[in-house]
Amino acid sequence: MDGMKQRAGVSPLPRVAALTYALLIGLGLPALGLASSMDDENPPPPTDPSAYRDPPEDEAAANAELALEAEANEGSLELPNYTQGSKTTTTRAENVLPPAQQTSYNYPTNGKPSPLFGAQPFTQQLLLFEEFGPTRLDPTTPAGELSFPLPSKGEAPEQDPTSIARSSPAGSALDAFLRQPGLSPFPAQYADVLDRNPWQRPIEDFLNRAPVGSPAEGRPPGKGWSHQRWNEFYPQAAYTTLQGGARVNGGARDSLQLHGYRLGEFGPGGLYHNSAGVAATDGTTKGIAIRFHPKMPVQNHKSLWTFDGTLPPKLLMVRYGQPLLMRHYNALPIDPAANRGFGLHTISTHEHNGHTPAESDGYANAFFFPGQFYDYRWPLQLAGYDSINTDASDPHAAFPCAEGETLWVNDAQPGMKTCQNGKIQIRGDWRETMSSHWFHDHMLDFTAQNVYKGNAAMMNYYSAVDRGNEAFDDGINLRLPSGSALPWGNRDYDVNLVIADKAWDQDGQLWFNPFNTDGFIGDQLMVNWQWKPSLDVRARSYRLRILNGSVSRYLKLALVREVKGKGGEFAGPKDAGVSYARVPFHLIGNDGNLMEHSVPFDGSMDLDGDGNRKDHFAILPTQGVAERYDLIVNFAKSGIQPGDKLFLVNLKEHQTGKGSKRDIELADVLSEKYKAVIKDADRPGRAQWDKGDPAVGLILQFNVKAYSGQDLSMDPVAYEPAKPGKAEGKRMIPLTLHRDNPTDQAKLAQARHRSFVFGRSDGTDAAPWTVKADGGFGYSMDPRRISASPQLASGATDAGFSGDGTLEVWKIQNGGNGWGHPVHVHFEEGVVLSRGGKAPPEWEKWARKDVYRVGDEDDSLDNVEIAVRFREFAGTYMEHCHNTQHEDNSMLLRWDLEHPGQFQLMPTPLPTWDGVSYVNSVALPTFRSGQ
Repeated sequence: MDGMKQRAGVSPLPRVAALTYALLIGLGLPALGLASSMDDENPPPPTDPSAYRDPPEDEAAANAELALEAEANEGSLELPNYTQGSKTTTTRAENVLPPAQQTSYNYPTNGKPSPLFGAQPFTQQLLLFEEFGPTRLDPTTPAGELSFPLPSKGEAPEQDPTSIARSSPAGSALDAFLRQPGLSPFPAQYADVLDRNPWQRPIEDFLNRAPVGSPAEGRPPGKGWSHQRWNEFYPQAAYTTLQGGARVNGGARDSLQLHGYRLGEFGPGGLYHNSAGVAATDGTTKGIAIRFHPKMPVQNHKSLWTFDGTLPPKLLMVRYGQPLLMRHYNALPIDPAANRGFGLHTISTHEHNGHTPAESDGYANAFFFPGQFYDYRWPLQLAGYDSINTDASDPHAAFPCAEGETLWVNDAQPGMKTCQNGKIQIRGDWRETMSSHWFHDHMLDFTAQNVYKGNAAMMNYYSAVDRGNEAFDDGINLRLPSGSALPWGNRDYDVNLVIADKAWDQDGQLWFNPFNTDGFIGDQLMVNWQWKPSLDVRARSYRLRILNGSVSRYLKLALVREVKGKGGEFAGPKDAGVSYARVPFHLIGNDGNLMEHSVPFDGSMDLDGDGNRKDHFAILPTQGVAERYDLIVNFAKSGIQPGDKLFLVNLKEHQTGKGSKRDIELADVLSEKYKAVIKDADRPGRAQWDKGDPAVGLILQFNVKAYSGQDLSMDPVAYEPAKPGKAEGKRMIPLTLHRDNPTDQAKLAQARHRSFVFGRSDGTDAAPWTVKADGGFGYSMDPRRISASPQLASGATDAGFSGDGTLEVWKIQNGGNGWGHPVHVHFEEGVVLSRGGKAPPEWEKWARKDVYRVGDEDDSLDNVEIAVRFREFAGTYMEHCHNTQHEDNSMLLRWDLEHPGQFQLMPTPLPTWDGVSYVNSVALPTFRSGQ
């Protein structure tokens, strides 16, 4: 247990001292030499509710013990008179197409074609993301006078006119609450179990029992789920948001936009000053209602749930070295059945894939209830903080800032640091710098439904390497397309795109089929929650951050330019008078990370070693659920002129959620030789899609506008890997290890090896999907069962230690039978060592990833081997299939990252309306040893 001991000579920081520390930081004063050593790293004492326990003696005893414990998520479905609900009778009751009424057609999965209400393609402006806009966390800021507003009856579609339990707070009350400065109660290391849930009275009225002991905060209590290294990574900035039903945007975040609707393309006269394409939205998001197209109905508050309850979709912009606190309120209806037949009102928020302590990672069984909040603290430190560059001397490891800006930094000499030459240096390994993230719901058994309903936002990390200012040239900043009006974080030419398939019912309301366990496939592909929008772009370079936000659908995207007449490479539709030409681009990021080299999709390289250089010309590889691809597209090259139209095209055909069926030839899609049509449209109840997948085709239009400025962004050609006859280009972010390097190979040979097989073996009808860990039995998800437990090489240290963390090699295997699984490992990034026993393709060869596709696609193959390092934080994490229908039907496992020398197991949180208790955890025999 030596590694679990409190650091020598340091006593736990009293709560009074912690407040003093917070006040000093908030006031911009030095913290009197208080450093990272203030945090107590001991395990919870025996009297703590989260105290650890000895593991059962063997697997049989462990399984027998599980059978005696309470079910994991039953408290989330409690109904009046203290009876437990069920997934089928409670949360699906209002589904407009229960199984008995469903058709057998494939698009959408067992549903009916989504009506378009007369909408025409590319006739609405794309909504760009709206920033959350964190502000400085200052304990001297007076607390707001408004408490979290109570649910109330109100006018549809924003509220329920007859039932408080089936409604949410009024939109005006929510906006007033969100506009308040400060946080009350002020955040603390331990969960707030003293204050009561402000919705206690209506909760008691609904449940028909009193008192209900629901605390204000839903975070599990005790030391085991307190914020790790709280004082060391004390939050410097914070923001409040809520999960709420669809409502009209009240413009509450207008003043929090970094650009302020005053600068660059967001300023007057810029392309994006008007947020929604109508006169009333010049310089504001106020008045934007949630609808998929102006001709389509407004969404009901029970159909669609988003951050703030509003569109545009939300974006969190953060800087490395500035710890952040997100206070996430749950404003969903108290009644779990107020959901139009899918989704659950309890939520857990996962930052995918931050280097984040477990208590803020969004564990599936650490969910919280309507009326509660959960304080997620994200340290935003570079991995390797304890072991590499501990003196913060490497200029690559830094966060961007405005000249003269003063911020707290916890380095070898913690204190206030002044921005010099555009950055402040920090500890850690700059090769672990991340860029394009997202966060989303992770509720046990309901992740697919909640994410599909809208519980998802994107997140941009900014650093010295990726600062979002293309004009800043210090030899470290990569000068990616962005703009230059702001010192950092320009989004003029840096665009976030979330692409996801959806379906809606005959009333135009979002619809989902929760009865299917293979995977849900929608019949309409949306971009930023809009049906076939268009985006104006300048004739210059852009960065596109593309997220596959679907539930089960894979994508394969191509980029083409429309050519008048027949002069293009590909024919257009018959008699349309147009043809098409491919538009090359560079891939610079895979998942949350910039790559070592930019990969050209221009036909100049055989990217996957199949002997064909043209099969990926202007065509991305398969993009699985949750994968992110960052591109650089130059809208001033490849024959593109102002006035041209370009299109993003999806080529990946699905028939079911089992996995993608095939890639459709680009020529067939552009000529409309392949085009889905609705047959029997005039026969009530008989309409169905025919002749293909309706989500294959053009999904986003770019309108090229003249550019009079100077494009100062980097040329990705200079960063390409070696080609025949050409030397290797510059590196963007070097990999942390190289699969062909003898020294790294020796490290890998000594690492612990683990294997995970994702399939249907050993499953049941109720829980069909299983994961086999290290050759064992295939288990369905039980949040009380630990499948693997790496141990940290060292506890937290002030001066670093010799070594670079715990290195393990994980082999992720597909169970076969034609299924496809995009597997996500929480917390740490992995370097792909091999795919199907072969060298990975160029787009993975130079990447660090957090989603690993396994399947029978040409660019997936049936297994992938990755190298992963574990550092800095401990606790309970997950690994799962990101086909979230598979995940929710048990293709999910728990793994714990243990403190050095730990031999006891962390218990499992068990949330209910009355607070969070704990049940004992069990572990597989190989959980520490691996294979």
